[in-house]
Amino acid sequence: MTGFDFVKSSHSSGSDECVEVAHNIASTVAVRDSKAPDGPILRLTPKAWQDFTTSLR
Repeated sequence: MTGFDFVKSSHSSGSDECVEVAHNIASTVAVRDSKAPDGPILRLTPKAWQDFTTSLR
């Protein structure tokens, strides 16, 4: 498929509202909805992902 190794976010709830994230490719952080694994993938730079996750704290 894409080469991304997705894992479920540790912040996902148990009610099927899960986000999966892949960090295995150096220049990209990939994010997708676990309910739609063949759906769209959001690709971010590692810096953009860091800025996003920092803003959530």
